[in-house]
Amino acid sequence: LEEAKNSLLETIKEIEDTAKGQFLEAFNKVRESFINVFHTLFSADDQCDLYLVNPEDPLESKIEIVAKPKGKRPTVIDQLSGGEKTLTATALLFSLYLLKPAPFCIFDEVDAPLDDNNISKFNKIISEFSKESQFIIVTHNKMTMSSVEAIYGVTMAEQGVSRVVPVDFRSLN
Repeated sequence: LEEAKNSLLETIKEIEDTAKGQFLEAFNKVRESFINVFHTLFSADDQCDLYLVNPEDPLESKIEIVAKPKGKRPTVIDQLSGGEKTLTATALLFSLYLLKPAPFCIFDEVDAPLDDNNISKFNKIISEFSKESQFIIVTHNKMTMSSVEAIYGVTMAEQGVSRVVPVDFRSLN
């Protein structure tokens, strides 16, 4: 019984060590990608980071997200503007995406809180990542609509009857 207990404890330790190693490897890749994508969406002068609150126990640790656009020194994320929060969240999403790319991604009005300058940055990064994946973007923004390859609009020709109107810009090139 004592031998079985020790064997089981060894197996648990081995699993925890493996999980810890895999987590730290993934975390470091996501952190590196987050910094790169953040600088793409903001500027190279802006500061950002991801860090573990308790690095001694990474599997149970909280993760802190640091985002400090130039000229601001927020202590909590609520001090960022709506656009800055959106771009920071987008940087984090894309850094996770880079860890394990998906065949398609869906964004629902993620560009709504962005100003024209930030919409251009968002559209540029979507264009860059769309070489590897397909993006479905629900939007009302004309700049975003003008930067896509195809649009599927929904219209209501008569009360209670909706229909899809596709426009494929790829055939125009």
